[in-house]
Order: sequence, then structure tokens, then C-alpha cells
Amino acid sequence: MAQKHIIVENFRISLNAIRGSLLRTILTVSIIAFGIMALVGISTAIDALEKSLGDNLMMMGSNTFTIKNRSMNVQMGHNRQRAKYYEPIKFREAMDFKEQFNFPATVSVFTQASWTATIKFESEKTNPNSQIIGTDENYMATSGNEISKGRTFSEHEVYYGSHVAIIGSEIAKTLFKNGQDPIGKIISIGAGKYKVIGVVEEKGTGMGFTPDRQVLLPITNVRQYFSQPNMSFTINVMPTDAQSVDAALGEATGLFRVIRQNKLQEENDFDITKSDQLLKMLAENTASIKFAALIIGFITLFGAAIGLMNIMLVSVSERTREIGIRKSLGANKITIRNQFLVESIVIGQLGGLFGIVLGILAGNIVTLFTETSFIVPWAWILIGVLLCFGVALLSGILPALKAAKLDPIESLRYE
Repeated sequence: MAQKHIIVENFRISLNAIRGSLLRTILTVSIIAFGIMALVGISTAIDALEKSLGDNLMMMGSNTFTIKNRSMNVQMGHNRQRAKYYEPIKFREAMDFKEQFNFPATVSVFTQASWTATIKFESEKTNPNSQIIGTDENYMATSGNEISKGRTFSEHEVYYGSHVAIIGSEIAKTLFKNGQDPIGKIISIGAGKYKVIGVVEEKGTGMGFTPDRQVLLPITNVRQYFSQPNMSFTINVMPTDAQSVDAALGEATGLFRVIRQNKLQEENDFDITKSDQLLKMLAENTASIKFAALIIGFITLFGAAIGLMNIMLVSVSERTREIGIRKSLGANKITIRNQFLVESIVIGQLGGLFGIVLGILAGNIVTLFTETSFIVPWAWILIGVLLCFGVALLSGILPALKAAKLDPIESLRYE
């Protein structure tokens, strides 16, 4: 009970001392808060980006991989710059792969027709930010999307390029007010008229991408009415067994090299990307950023530690007479030492508290753009608290020991 009373009394004295040197305390707390804010803020922002990308990739499923056109490769050597152009994946090549790939898997072929389309129904129309995608009958399965109303394309509709469409939930809400059922309605895309046969289940936005603003059309219809020079087609492959993704990827690579007529010594002129590969790459690249944030935090906290130690040393000098009075009334060295340590720790934790709150708020600004949920980085909060405690302990130990060693007689005579 007596020990508890001493701890409470030390804490009360520490708060009084902090109020007594308010300006210096505010400056030190601000420096500590800035260091923790940098650490927690950057880490929270990166976690938000990783979560957004992860949610986006989950739309495809972790057992899916994509074959797409390889971008232009620029190489440097012998002080010369050499660009290598890779041919787009043609429709016939993509369809040959779909027909010849014998591995147990679902294969779909699709292409981007437009990113800036305006969809109309009677007097209603969308903003010019709708995405038009030409797909086959398997696209819904390999993309991880689901139909909330209606149905997907049939093989017959894809083969004949029928004027049918599957629309995203946002487009459905924009065009069809008051709960009007979109199924069977005729919408306009450019000069074309399309019958709505399905609505994609709402997914939300991830990294600026959303299926809610997409319109899916049969791929053969897109080739006829949205044809572009050098149009490239993409292939999604979803193995039946999630454990056989690597085996399927290897077989797909070999088959597509044959279809693309890649010679034995040549590199692939196409890219194959697993759906979780981008997330792993992001985690690897952001690890160095998190490390840099940790270094920035340490440097700032080192400066804060020096400032805090200076405050505590000045506090010891200013309160020498008070220390003498307390010792003359029976306070021992440990009590005096603990008083100054508690004061240092309180200042450190105040800085940590403000820094953590500001860091979480600053880091979650990213979630406003990615439309992901609010993130509370508990691991980084714990790291911040421990760092502040360590800084306060190291900064306060020297002044606390100095105060504990003061001679009570000399302290009472101090002016």
C-alpha cells in the first residue's frame, strides 16, 4: 500500500513539474511526436496500399494466372539504348491456346475495348469513365466476379457476337432508378444497342479499379464494333486444383511459346503473372520504405532524446532545493530517482500518444483514395510505444541518477 502511494505521489509530482516547464515540454513532446508520426504514418499508408491491392487481387482468386502482352523492353549496353518491341497477342493465338490447353483448368480470353465509354438508357447516362471489356463465356469464373441478377454469356452468344451486355452494379444504379429491374432493358453504348442480360455483384474499388463500372460484351462483338489497331488479348487461367497452379503455369508457358513461335534460345515474348505475385512484389519493395521510415523515426527520436535529457538536467538544477527538502523529510535515493524517471517517461509517452494518433490519421488519408477500410496498425503502435519508453528511459536515467546523488545539506543551501 505504501509503495502504491509513493508511485502515485511520484506521478503527481511529475505532472506538476511538467506544467512548470510547459514550453520546453511542448517542444520535446512535439519532436517525439514527429518521429513517431513519420514511422506510424508511412507504415499505415503502405499497409493501406497493400490491403487495397490484396482486395483487388482477391477478385481474381489466388489460384489464377494471367497471360498478357509483354511491354516494350529497353536495354542498356555499350553506351547504346536498344528498345525491343513485342507483338500483341492476337485473337487467333489466344483462342488457339484456349482450345489446345489440356490441363484441368478454366480458360477465358478477354480484351479491353474502352476506358472512357458513356452508357445510356432512355434519358439517363453514366459519366464517361465506364470500362468496356470483350469477354467469353468463362470470364466471370476466372475474374472472381459473380452475377447478382440475370446470367452470364452463353457459348452461342459469344460465337455469334450477339448484342447482349452484362453491366456493373454502379452502372445499374445510375441508369435504372427507383429499383427498376435492368434485366431485359436495352442500353446504348456509342451507336450500338445492347440487351442487358446480367448485373455483376458489387465489389467496391481497389487501387482505382472496380468491376462496378464495367460493361462486359461478347468478345466477338467487341472485335467487330470496337476494333482497334494492334488490339491485344489477355488470357486468364484458373486450374481446377489450387495446388497445381505452378504445374499449370509451366505447361501454359510451354504451349504459348509454341503458339507464339518462340525459338528455343529466345526469351518469352509474353508475360505470365500469378494473381498473388504483385502483392509479393509490393511487399518486397515496401520493406525498404518501411525500413527508411524506421531510420527517420530513430534519427528524430535521437534528437528528441537529447532535448528530453537537457530538460531533465535543467529540471534537476532548478529543483535542487526541492530535492534537499524531500531528502530531509525521509525520501531515499530510489524515490528521488524514480520521481525523475517517471517524469521523463510521462513526457515520452505523451509524445508517443500524439505521434501515434497523428500517424494513423495521416496514413489513412490513402484509404480515402483507395476506398479501403480504416486501418489501425497495432504492431506499429506497439513499436511506437516501446520506442518512446526506451527513449524516455535512456534520456531520464542520467538526470535521475544525478538527482538521487545530491547531498541533502548542500541541496538545502542551494539558491
